[in-house]
Amino acid sequence: AAKRTLEILVALGSFALQLLVDQRNGTLDRNKRKRAIKLKGIFTRLGPTFVKLGQGLSTRPDLCPPEYLEELAELQDALPTFADADAFSCIETELGMPIESLFSSISPSPIAAASLGQVYKAQLKYSGQTVAVKVQRPGIEEAIGLDFYLIRGLGFFINKYVDIITTDVITLIDEFARRVYQELNYVQEGQNARKFKKLYADKEDILVPDIYWNYTSGKVLTMEWVNGVKLNQQAAIESQGLKVLDLVTTGIQCSLRQLLEYGYFHADPHPGNLLATPEGKLAFLDFGMMSETPEDARSAIIGHVVHMVNRDYEAMARDYYALDFLSTDVDVSPIVPALRDFFDDALNYTVSELNFKTLVDGLGNVLYQYPFNVPAYYALILRSLTVLEGLALYADPNFKVLAASYPYFAKRLLTDPSPYLRDALIELLFKDGRWNRLEDLLIEGRKDRDFSAKDALQPVLKLLLGPDGEELRNLTIKEAVRVTEAIVLGSVADTYNSAPSFIQTLMINGNGNGALAISTADLESTMELRNQVFRIWGLLSSSENFDPALLQPILQTWQSPPVVLTLEVLSSLSTYRTLKKLISKDILSMVRTKGSALQRPVLQQPEGRSLGGRVVGGVTQRLAARLLQQLLRIPTVPTSSSL
Repeated sequence: AAKRTLEILVALGSFALQLLVDQRNGTLDRNKRKRAIKLKGIFTRLGPTFVKLGQGLSTRPDLCPPEYLEELAELQDALPTFADADAFSCIETELGMPIESLFSSISPSPIAAASLGQVYKAQLKYSGQTVAVKVQRPGIEEAIGLDFYLIRGLGFFINKYVDIITTDVITLIDEFARRVYQELNYVQEGQNARKFKKLYADKEDILVPDIYWNYTSGKVLTMEWVNGVKLNQQAAIESQGLKVLDLVTTGIQCSLRQLLEYGYFHADPHPGNLLATPEGKLAFLDFGMMSETPEDARSAIIGHVVHMVNRDYEAMARDYYALDFLSTDVDVSPIVPALRDFFDDALNYTVSELNFKTLVDGLGNVLYQYPFNVPAYYALILRSLTVLEGLALYADPNFKVLAASYPYFAKRLLTDPSPYLRDALIELLFKDGRWNRLEDLLIEGRKDRDFSAKDALQPVLKLLLGPDGEELRNLTIKEAVRVTEAIVLGSVADTYNSAPSFIQTLMINGNGNGALAISTADLESTMELRNQVFRIWGLLSSSENFDPALLQPILQTWQSPPVVLTLEVLSSLSTYRTLKKLISKDILSMVRTKGSALQRPVLQQPEGRSLGGRVVGGVTQRLAARLLQQLLRIPTVPTSSSL
């Protein structure tokens, strides 16, 4: 242990000293390539643990200059190989047969060397199938064990003496070490690949190689050979007529599904493990390091991102409870102003400025005074996401990872039935600016290729008509009254404004100020609400697989005699043609047809039967009040500011 500690200190200390000399001599920029080659050599000599560190740095153009990125990227495939005779001997020992009986041909030397083993290209003797054969490095388990022993000792020191770091460093080290030791078991890696393929290879643009189990053991892994180009080789990819940005977007969408849908994710997606195939598919390789996101955390992360985009900092602060970052007995109210100060600026950054390190550092400055603790699995999520961030920077320095991923978050918030996300959606919809937020969610959600308008808002509607939805029904009734009144008043205003001036003076008590007792500001607000509702309806009705039954509770409200009569009268007016275009014939037909088969399931529920009556009562009261106010007004001379 002492010898290894000295080896590490001497290697990294000498490199730091050389950088200091370059800085003092003004040659730091000129010697970048030379120093990058030097650092690559140091990581290579220090072994697998530091190779993995270099692999992580090779995907971070925001941390390393281009020269360092290019040199450290070679750590993915250009590690020193061990003797071929040792590799072939390992294959024969592990599989229990001579090489000649297993493969009709095998490359005499490895085609790639990974941190834990090296890979040969071979052909199976029985089928002629081209395969990749990965063989584990001799003595790798002992080498990694020593490094983790030393790193763990450093973790004890940090936990005991470094007060500024509140996270349990030992827990993080143990989590990472456990994952690395799992990588040493190639049977486990094969099982990981099989599970990953089952969950995510259902998409046509994702490729996961098959495992050949008869040729796999604890130290030998045989899988389908994949022809492809590493995702950070932009020129080679574009020479095949492919677009790097499309592949990166595919990677982001697949990773979001991994992290937040099934919770089973590839925790080591460096460029050497992501290939672009000639067919335009994104191939995932190396399934040794996998992790899982707890189900509660998945919903909390989705809600947290949506709260961040909508700048709802009070909800963001409460999310830290669900994420297990803070104990529930910690008061987070003082954190809200700090979150606002940080994110109001951060949300305007490009991806090169708004990266995960920036977010973590910024939140660290905000939360250092709290008992803030990052769960162990979360470190692997950050590691996975920073790789995607680095690949996005390779493709386009101005590419916004948040913009590419937000459609997925919006879709999940609109369609996911989990109580946490359902409550988050309700809270989002019934705050100020609710229709703006719903419209934004629908616009973004439609960008996700798996978005289904049929499923949109279903969790909320189920709660609305359920026995536990009284609080939501009260909120919905208030909003339904506003919307119905806005549609009726807006249509009346349109009719009034399109009428000749002499007819306007004859309408409603001859009042020249307009057909309605309403201020200009209120009218503008009402018209905007009506237009927003129509736009939202347009977004829903133009979406694939939209089912008009989605709006059953609203349609039931419109089936009441006062509303049906109003709609029938308005629909006969020329100025109502716009409304008829915006609201489909199917909807108007359902409004006119009482007791239609489509509505019966809703009407059979007690909550559904009472909902419409309460809304109609509210609309009737508000319209009656406006009419009475209009009748009591004193007629005046018509003005140009009429409705």
